[in-house]
Amino acid sequence: MKILAIGKNYVNNKVEKSANKTGQQIIFSKPESSLVTNNKNVPYPSFTKDLRYEAELVLKIGKAGKNISTQDAIAHIAEIGIGIDFTAKDIFDASREVKGPWDLGKGFDGAAPISPFKPVSDFKDLNNIDFDLKINGKRLQEGNTGLMIYNFQEIIAFISQFMTLQSGDLIFTGTPATGTGQIFKYDHIQASIEGELLLDFKMI
Repeated sequence: MKILAIGKNYVNNKVEKSANKTGQQIIFSKPESSLVTNNKNVPYPSFTKDLRYEAELVLKIGKAGKNISTQDAIAHIAEIGIGIDFTAKDIFDASREVKGPWDLGKGFDGAAPISPFKPVSDFKDLNNIDFDLKINGKRLQEGNTGLMIYNFQEIIAFISQFMTLQSGDLIFTGTPATGTGQIFKYDHIQASIEGELLLDFKMI
């Protein structure tokens, strides 16, 4: 199973989309060991002093494909969930300073908590899905897929040029342009899709 993610994929308003659509998607990966499922609590990593959160919708691939067209891409999505892309920003920044890989700052154990998934057929319009993140009861991120620079179809088509997507692969599709921030030990994290609470855990 592959866990892939796209960086910098949301704007604050639709007017900004065309200016940011360069065709160069930023894709990175996380190892399977970074996953946390079943709403289990996540241990705060001891090696960082600056842990950042990003709430993202997550696609689960249901049908394998290579060089998938945008027209066919939806048929390859089985389910949609919500997850957190955690970044140990101090580790991440130190690696970037020497032009190193993102792996340690993005791929540590617990860096990818994900919710249970919902069938893609539950969503009437994939370009109009609302989602949000609350920390300690305060809503800090609100997103809508209409503000994605690259939509689900375009992400799948782009990635599949380079690697075969297989059933069970996960794709984190980007976080809202505003609202990301620092997370602390004992914080309570809750993320919802269309008002339905799906992800609910604490940092311990």
